[in-house]
Amino acid sequence: MIYSMTGYAARTRDVEHGALHIELKSVNSRYLDFQFRICEELRVVEPALRELIGARLSRGKVECRVNFIPAAARAQQSTLNGELLERLKGFEAQIRAELPQAAPLTVSDVLRWPGMFGDESLDIEALVPACLALGKEALEDFAASRSREGEKLSAVILERVTRMRELVGEVAPRIPAAQAAFQEKLKQRLIEAIGSVDDERVRQEVAVFAVRIDVAEELARLSTHLDEVERVLKTGGASGKRLDFLMQELNREANTLGSKSVVSEVSQTAMELKLLIEQMREQVQNLE
Repeated sequence: MIYSMTGYAARTRDVEHGALHIELKSVNSRYLDFQFRICEELRVVEPALRELIGARLSRGKVECRVNFIPAAARAQQSTLNGELLERLKGFEAQIRAELPQAAPLTVSDVLRWPGMFGDESLDIEALVPACLALGKEALEDFAASRSREGEKLSAVILERVTRMRELVGEVAPRIPAAQAAFQEKLKQRLIEAIGSVDDERVRQEVAVFAVRIDVAEELARLSTHLDEVERVLKTGGASGKRLDFLMQELNREANTLGSKSVVSEVSQTAMELKLLIEQMREQVQNLE
């Protein structure tokens, strides 16, 4: 299975006093790059999440967000912590006795004071297993998202491979006759310049030129590289780097084909091949 480096998933789970929320998203990257945005209370789960995600992915810039969302109903139904409120009043009176210029506590200051609605501390030991379990669920959705995207990219690449095979198949039978005609034209020009059809230099020049414009090897290598592209896509897994290398090799052969061309059909085919290779390269850059 082919995976894209672009993916997204989000999962939420209700827990005591609120809900856990995990969000995963990724974009292209040469290596596996993590970025965690975790609330301070759950920072302890980062190493375990990093190990969990790293075991599943090999490339991509991955952002992981983990949040704890307090239950709104609990905040509404809670009563003020009377003991803490009395302590705050005492502290304020003591401070204002020493610092008369100090600003008094406001209602919003009091309501935002930690613990004012009772014991708001989180049971981290209980939340960690729930957080990891939720992370596994989100990672499954995330991998499925990358898989669906990878399948689409693979189909696009295979379409280009099919078209390249068609171009090679169309131009290959016409190359020998076209090259022979061009060699005959060259021979006539050399004869006119040198003045003798039997001149050894004419035969040597024509023979050397025939070798220079022979593109059979380039066409064969193009077909071989296309076979390898199809094999890699069929095998699946982390194949982006391998396919990127194959795009370089395909482009090299297309360039050589164009440089050796002596007829318009081959030149046009080389240009179309390079365009298709560039289109494939753009898609390969998204693969894991």
